[in-house]
Amino acid sequence: MHVRAGGKLVKVLAAALLVAGASQARADELADIKSKGEIVVGAKAEYKPFGFRDTNGEIKGFEIDIANAIGKALGVKVKFEPVQDATRLPYITQGRVNLVIATMNDTPERRKTVGLIDPPYYASGASLLAPKSLKIQKWEDLKGKKLCGTQGANWNKPTEERYGAEVVAFRGVAEAQTALKNGECVGFLYGNTAIAQLLTDTANWGNYDAPLLTINESPWVMAVKLDEKDKALAKAISDLLAGWHKDGTLIALEKKWGLPPSTWLANEKTKFASGASK
Repeated sequence: MHVRAGGKLVKVLAAALLVAGASQARADELADIKSKGEIVVGAKAEYKPFGFRDTNGEIKGFEIDIANAIGKALGVKVKFEPVQDATRLPYITQGRVNLVIATMNDTPERRKTVGLIDPPYYASGASLLAPKSLKIQKWEDLKGKKLCGTQGANWNKPTEERYGAEVVAFRGVAEAQTALKNGECVGFLYGNTAIAQLLTDTANWGNYDAPLLTINESPWVMAVKLDEKDKALAKAISDLLAGWHKDGTLIALEKKWGLPPSTWLANEKTKFASGASK
């Protein structure tokens, strides 16, 4: 019996080694992507001009152009998977996407969960969209008031703690905007670049403005699985980003999509053009 049990144990161990070997063989996600001929990218589909659907339902935007450029450089097609603030990290950790490019700020907490790629590619902070009639003049005016926001946004908690506001977080942007128009909150707490774009739509937002200074500004980063952070896929994208900072590609995209000139992006170009490392 001992011999038979030992034999079973040997078979079990051999099977485990085969599984481990197969896992190691698939550990290079870039090779897997190239083998499939496709990279799956989690991107926003409701955050104009970074990722949004056009009249034909096709996702376009600043980040979509970046994703397509990455796909071209890797020699693969790009498949987009729409994500929101609350789903972009789970989609990476669950393996539903290979890469997330979705207006995501760099935070220490996120670096514990996913592999954030350096260098960042853009930067933004929080702004407030509010009815002009409220005449809000400073963030401190929001103490005790409800703000509509989105789940997973990194500025929700700091705004509550610093200014005493109450953020009611919705799953998506459309829900938060509808709640604002329905009077469920005094303002919509969201990215300054997206709010600036909204205000160009005077037909829908002509009675609103962004009266406050941008807060919590931080760089935007792409994400891969945590165990892919130092592997081939992340390194390839990192090299591409460094080159795009250096040659002004990202600034050209900013201009293409009608974004106001970013001081952060200009500084990054100067830094990389002078030979700075990532």
